[in-house]
Amino acid sequence: MTASGSHVPEQPVAPYLDAVVEYAFRGAARYHVPGHKGGPGADPGVVKAIGLDALAADVPQLIHGIDVGPSPTPYERAEAMAAEAFGAARSWFLTNGATQGNHALCLALAALGARVVVQRNSHSSLFDGLVLSGGVPSFVLPEYDEELGITHCVTPATLAAALRAAPDARAAFVVSPTYYGMAADVAGLAAVAHDAGVPLVVDQAWGPHFGFHEALPPPALEQGADAMLTSTHKIAGSLTQSAMLHVGLSGRIDPEAVARVLRLLRSTSPSSLLLASLDGARRQLALHGEQLLHEVLEAISVARAKLETIEGIRLVDASLIGRAGIAAYDPMRIVLDVRGTGCTGYEVADALRRSYDVHVELPTQATVVLVVGLADSAPALRRLAGDIEETVKRIAKPGTTAAIAVPARMLLGEMVVPPRDAFLGEVEVVPVDEAVGRVSCESIASYPPGVPQLLPGERISEGIVTHLTALARSGARLHGASDPRFRTINVLREPRSRSD
Repeated sequence: MTASGSHVPEQPVAPYLDAVVEYAFRGAARYHVPGHKGGPGADPGVVKAIGLDALAADVPQLIHGIDVGPSPTPYERAEAMAAEAFGAARSWFLTNGATQGNHALCLALAALGARVVVQRNSHSSLFDGLVLSGGVPSFVLPEYDEELGITHCVTPATLAAALRAAPDARAAFVVSPTYYGMAADVAGLAAVAHDAGVPLVVDQAWGPHFGFHEALPPPALEQGADAMLTSTHKIAGSLTQSAMLHVGLSGRIDPEAVARVLRLLRSTSPSSLLLASLDGARRQLALHGEQLLHEVLEAISVARAKLETIEGIRLVDASLIGRAGIAAYDPMRIVLDVRGTGCTGYEVADALRRSYDVHVELPTQATVVLVVGLADSAPALRRLAGDIEETVKRIAKPGTTAAIAVPARMLLGEMVVPPRDAFLGEVEVVPVDEAVGRVSCESIASYPPGVPQLLPGERISEGIVTHLTALARSGARLHGASDPRFRTINVLREPRSRSD
């Protein structure tokens, strides 16, 4: 089964992976880079860490029979098979994560001065892409859960209003699913975007497995999106930093325009290990994804049943479907509402790490997010639930923890100048308590999940300073901040008066 819902008979083949393996172990004389020559020249510590087989498979571009030779080469076949598996007109393997895909889509769709409608809680890489391209964002707000202090998805009605307010927009960018597993009404969003005459791009980074099991939300392309990003490494088993970009069959986005900018962004020395892992992950999803997901979903249900009995813990899950901005839920995320423990998510995560060597994906003030992979078993997840139970019993406090909530109006900052102009402008470093009213030159996001609370070109408000200060003091990591402790910030230098 593939994400497009069809059976593709040749998906058992992994042409690029197979070609790399064949070259790596046939004893070829390697008078080309890399200098470790397949392993013999590598540091012993590196050999121990990743193994001689991985070093042997670390081959460069332009090897005949891999990505050079009669077309279609094994590499071309691998990307074509990914397109078949995900129901795309064309797919690309990415070796700098979905970040690279966001940069490419901004360069292809949001040229210098072009306006696009962007979900305000998009990943920071999308706004970095606008810095590169010179595109100008008009924001659309997601639904906000003040009780938990987390954002959900954009609704079709909200997107329609944002597009009416930006009639010159050339594309709409939204996120589904969220870090917390909530999925949008992508079909409704696509209809709204197309009615406005623009393509819909969906950051489906957290849903590379969508479409391979009926219990999961359908993939964005199947629901009418014109492009989607999938971070294959997050859940689907490829190596860290590998992802895919897919352009749909609608024709609203020109694949050649995307290919052109990807040639600009790609390294001339891409990692064959990352690319081969994408080819293998695609094959595994197409061949065995349905069964693997079936088994892990059964295992997750065992853990959920245990977690539901823990005093002070509440699951954030499919019970929220139907609320504004939540059309579906990805059960591969286990999200704990820990407010009833009297502890913060940071305290629960820290205690789990210290006592049981359990490392979670994301703690926040009110929640803990755990990401489940294709190989997690019922015994392992049952043990995890037990570890959480014992931890909560030991550290729970009287009362409840309040989430660090942001008023919805604070999510929509005042964009004073385009992100590119602010980022590349003349910078001045000021203490944060003197920054109110100034224009930010930084993109600052609590990470994970990497959603910017402040963007280049936005005016810094007193509220956002208070919020970021609270996040820094709570233990959150402020990604992109020049001062991680948020004592100073880079702002746009104000023009001097003539009298100066």
